[in-house]
Amino acid sequence: MGNCFGKLKKSTAEIAPSDYVKGSPTVRLYGSPHSNLTSYIRFALLYKPLSLHFVPSETPDFGSESPVLQFGSESVSGSLQTLVQYIESKFPNPPLMSYGSRYDDKTPPVAAAAALHHRSMVWHVERLVRWADDLAVRGGKAGGNPAVGSPRMEVRKFGRSYSQLLDLMLEHAQMEEIIVFPILEMADRGLSKAANEEHARDLPIMNGIREDIKSIGVLDSGSPVYQEALFNLSTRLKTLQEHCVEHFEAEERDLLPLLEAAELSAEQHERVLEQCLDVMKGTHSNLFRFFIEGLRPQDAMQYMDLIIRCSDEDRVSSMFRMLLES
Repeated sequence: MGNCFGKLKKSTAEIAPSDYVKGSPTVRLYGSPHSNLTSYIRFALLYKPLSLHFVPSETPDFGSESPVLQFGSESVSGSLQTLVQYIESKFPNPPLMSYGSRYDDKTPPVAAAAALHHRSMVWHVERLVRWADDLAVRGGKAGGNPAVGSPRMEVRKFGRSYSQLLDLMLEHAQMEEIIVFPILEMADRGLSKAANEEHARDLPIMNGIREDIKSIGVLDSGSPVYQEALFNLSTRLKTLQEHCVEHFEAEERDLLPLLEAAELSAEQHERVLEQCLDVMKGTHSNLFRFFIEGLRPQDAMQYMDLIIRCSDEDRVSSMFRMLLES
């Protein structure tokens, strides 16, 4: 997974193409292709340096309805926790389990989800900043990676990536405004108004970046005006990056902890999470793979831990398909 950025450093947030790792150990997974539990384990194995052979089986020969892992002479089945712990014991890197995380089982699900949204968005902003810097240094010249294509094609790819990030950021903000902030308002009157104003602050910058990309796409690459436009784009992106980090840190420090003080039952907290998924439809459908790419393996697994708890099994299954069938 992941995009090509010329000479830019590849992030460890990306999923390893485990099916194509030559010389790697082979793991077989038996289970129903329609089971979300099986899909969860398949997704976990994508991060590990191994060759995965998935064997669709509605009734595994091992006499268990749960997925079955076979590695060498060992066969393991059981709960998700049992299977993930086994995978971690055999293939410890990269780690899939979160250690020392601020968020645990007592954390309201939407608070943990919002923090993970923040991490993905920050990763994608940082990635675009590095990419824009590289474009500016090259001054419109083609990079060393043939997959990137001509300068104009590269700018179009950059623009598509920024558009995806913008959609993710706007949906996240909408989710907070519609679902989260009204809950927080019960704990602190006037909070919603201040939080919404904070969201609106960066809209001019975000729209300005989009217009910069459009302008660069029609300019003569290599011209002084083109070079200046690239540096302006890089500068605006760095400003957006600074604002995002500052804004997200403030939310996680000052706002999200208030969700724990809200007088909601565990069932109500679960419903709040599902309402958030309803609002963020694009993020959890056509943008889902893009969103997951921005997370470290343990963060991606933590997010899927939240998702798999949802009552809408068809939605969960669709999200796994988007990750597994690409």
